[in-house]
Amino acid sequence: MKLFLKSTRCDTPKCAIERREYPPGMHQWKRGKPSPYAIRLREKQKLKRYYGVLERQFRRFFGLASRTPGNTGDALLALLERRLDNIVCRLSMAGSRSQARQLIRHGHVLVNDKRVDIPSALVAAGDKISIKNRPKSLEMIKPRYAEATPNLPEFLELTSTDPPEGRVTRLPSGSDVSIPVQVQLIVELLSK
Repeated sequence: MKLFLKSTRCDTPKCAIERREYPPGMHQWKRGKPSPYAIRLREKQKLKRYYGVLERQFRRFFGLASRTPGNTGDALLALLERRLDNIVCRLSMAGSRSQARQLIRHGHVLVNDKRVDIPSALVAAGDKISIKNRPKSLEMIKPRYAEATPNLPEFLELTSTDPPEGRVTRLPSGSDVSIPVQVQLIVELLSK
């Protein structure tokens, strides 16, 4: 399944994902049906890879989600959507989450006019995310920002384009996630 981890390259024919009806190798043996554990693990790995989090970070987010009232799966997706690197990517300030993470680590991103260099920082409702108004910071953003037509989710709004600036209008919900993932399977796997 394409997770679009390589920005616009996944839209081109050069994308590395190619599905065949048979497994690789000379002998065409059939793979068996995946076990229930394998199905649940695949869903968890898909979500981890999409957001670019490690196992320990993912477990921490699941622990936070399980302590919040309401549906644990929706709370987990909402926490992952609130990560700063995800917000920068969704505002089209970066082509991918890994590029957004690099921009944040190098100090080009401001949250409420203060430098934040932690990609996993959680943003709150009403936070203003912007790029530093320095030539070096703007030079890194301009090519990507000029070609992108932002398809913003409902919880984000673009307030300025020069310098690029956006705002979180409300906290995201589980319905704001754009990837097809079955969160209930992840909750079942991690609740053991």
